[in-house]
Amino acid sequence: MNRHLILIHGAWQGSWSFAAWRPLLARQGWHTHAVDLPGNGWNDCPPESASLETYVDHVCALIDTLDGPVVVLGHSGGGIVASQVAETRPARVACLVYLAGMMLPSGLSFAQLVSQCREAHPEADLRGIGAYLKYDDEQRFSSVPPEAARRIFLHDCPDRDADFAVGLFRPQAERGRAMTPSLSPERYGRVPRIYVEALQDRSVAHLCQRRMQALCPGATRITLDCGHVPQLAQPERLTELLCSALEHQLAAGPIPRITPNQEACQ
Repeated sequence: MNRHLILIHGAWQGSWSFAAWRPLLARQGWHTHAVDLPGNGWNDCPPESASLETYVDHVCALIDTLDGPVVVLGHSGGGIVASQVAETRPARVACLVYLAGMMLPSGLSFAQLVSQCREAHPEADLRGIGAYLKYDDEQRFSSVPPEAARRIFLHDCPDRDADFAVGLFRPQAERGRAMTPSLSPERYGRVPRIYVEALQDRSVAHLCQRRMQALCPGATRITLDCGHVPQLAQPERLTELLCSALEHQLAAGPIPRITPNQEACQ
């Protein structure tokens, strides 16, 4: 039986964001499937089709073609999609991986999470990419200027990889970016999770990453001293640590249901 790993990209990106990393995973025995989410500029779906619902349907349709359980990895905003996929297909998802990802509790948006962190830590710079985004006249789509992509996403990546990535960002529909998960302890809460945190992240700040881990306790933590794109900044180290954690988790089997930390939400 193949070991399947589904890779879900974040906002403004596509399956290309995993291209350099996939050969390393293949050498560790993983059969990877990097998706292009609907409406993100890399398939025939119109931009207006982007939404959490269409994203989840797209990933679940892929899962239904594969044999056996799968691991679902969400990078950045793709973490919200990964969570909702686990809620929809809990029996098919052996483990969730959040790669500097948005591991949000049910009913909380990332903007609300940042507001919580800003209130608790007013001294912290939590602007992320939001301060640099460009919008269309109707505020329906946002885009990332190249220099902002370098400064916030790719600042510690090799120049060649950064040059490749900068030219591939596409406008993102806001309804496919500002998403809020709807999760339950009985479904999402039964799926094991691994969180790969990035200490130098300028997009999903480390402070926010730790806040999400407190709100959704129980994830195995991997820590990397890098920016928002570990698969480009530290691909070998990421592969080593993640594959080891996955081997341990899959050998351990299912975990008890996890209930989000409601006290931490207050």
